[in-house]
Amino acid sequence: MRWIVSSSLKLRFLVLAIAAALMYFGAAQIPKMPVDVFPEFAPPLVEIQTEGPGMTAAEVEELITQPMEESLRGTPELDFLRSKSVVALSSIRLVFKTETDVMRARQLVQERLKLAIADLPKSAGMPFMLPPLSATSRCMKIGLTSKDMDLMDLSMIAYWTIRFKLMQVPGVANVAVWGERIKLLAVQVDPRKLRDQGVTLNEVEKATSDALEIGLLPYTGAAKARTEGVIDTPNQRLTIRHVMPVIGPEDLARLPVKVVAGRTVRMSDVASVVWDTWPLVGDSVVNDGPGNMLIVEKFPWANTLQVTKGVDAALEAMKPGLPGIDIDAQIFRPATFIELSIENLTSAMLIGCLLVVLILGAFLYSWRPALISCTAIPLSLMGAMLVLYLRGATINTMVLAGLVISVGVVVDDAIIDIENIVRRLRQHRQEKSTLSTARVILDASLEVRSAIVYATLIDAMTLLPVFFMEGLSGAFFKPLAVSYALAVVASMFVALTVTPALGLLLLRNAPLEHGIPPLVRWLQRGYEAVL
Repeated sequence: MRWIVSSSLKLRFLVLAIAAALMYFGAAQIPKMPVDVFPEFAPPLVEIQTEGPGMTAAEVEELITQPMEESLRGTPELDFLRSKSVVALSSIRLVFKTETDVMRARQLVQERLKLAIADLPKSAGMPFMLPPLSATSRCMKIGLTSKDMDLMDLSMIAYWTIRFKLMQVPGVANVAVWGERIKLLAVQVDPRKLRDQGVTLNEVEKATSDALEIGLLPYTGAAKARTEGVIDTPNQRLTIRHVMPVIGPEDLARLPVKVVAGRTVRMSDVASVVWDTWPLVGDSVVNDGPGNMLIVEKFPWANTLQVTKGVDAALEAMKPGLPGIDIDAQIFRPATFIELSIENLTSAMLIGCLLVVLILGAFLYSWRPALISCTAIPLSLMGAMLVLYLRGATINTMVLAGLVISVGVVVDDAIIDIENIVRRLRQHRQEKSTLSTARVILDASLEVRSAIVYATLIDAMTLLPVFFMEGLSGAFFKPLAVSYALAVVASMFVALTVTPALGLLLLRNAPLEHGIPPLVRWLQRGYEAVL
């Protein structure tokens, strides 16, 4: 410690230049740090979903979930595997060890997923991995309502226009649409009409499948990419493509299904052909009425504030092309909470800094020591923030809580050193000592520094249990402990370097003969009387 303090006194201008550069660099870079409400407390997670059309939950478990579990169970760095089988859907979650990189985990799963596909039944859908999501992934909920169009038309605009525009915003991982009613051609068969016309349901299904450009049923003529012929010319080969005439319900309704006793039975004779949607599992209510709810989810590394601003900008750009649609982007908006928290924190810090300045001025009764202390406090906090920035950390409530808790130690470090330096300089001048100012400052700093170092180590020891915590509690409290520890260490380093250097520059020729400050003298008199 003696070497550090003495070197700081000798190279005081270099020390102050480095401190100024640190403040400048920090002021430029800290606002660029990602901001979120909570730390990323969930372990790396990969989720795979597979559709099983027409299957019960038991069939999905037996035919899809179990074969895929056998293929995925041996994935390296896997901590545990969870699965869920419901009607027509299999969901498998692979939770990896905390230190695993999520992109590496996805690559490992993808390699084994290719092998698992071969064991699935032909009727199952293609397994797909959900995008990597933050633990608090939902960063916005956007309500869509309209008085001029029905929910099917609103859903088509939400799915094909709004959703894909929002997916282009940097940081957005997925946009789910709740209450969507995708517009489909629906053939609503009447069993009594089928019986009266002598037509089977399979015949209706085959006729419908063959009439469409992409068949609905496997192993039918329309279910594969057909070769429909070519025309060779001397210069080129022209591909023939038959465009089906079915465009709307009225076209499909005229489709012949079967010839019975010399009479052609058409689709309209056995069914109603209409525009409809799939059976809904759930629905959405927007502002006490029907509508669509867009759930914007973000990546784990995305900045909530930047994602929200990007989504707002995209919605504003689309508004002129969406007449008759009311967009409510204030239903669920964590960015508002973050902005309000930052605003409140800024106000509290300004008030706190003003109070610190007033207290330091009253106790030290000199603007120079007060200036040194007021410089050391933000410098210590900035040093901690810069280390967090270089580590790629996110500013959240737990990081801010750690910094707030550390303020007591930071202020203590800033005041104790300079108070002892001022006291020793005043005593040195009263005794007309021959020691140099630098030597007095060195001795004064070392007098209190050993005790402060032990106190700092005791503070650090109290944090050790936090670093051994696991699970949700560990993920929440480790950022608090890290930010607190960084602020305390930065404060100690500033007290060993910047405070002595500033003291030598500002206090060498400063008038310090005014004695004990009036407030301190009054408090001492009262304390002695009470004692």
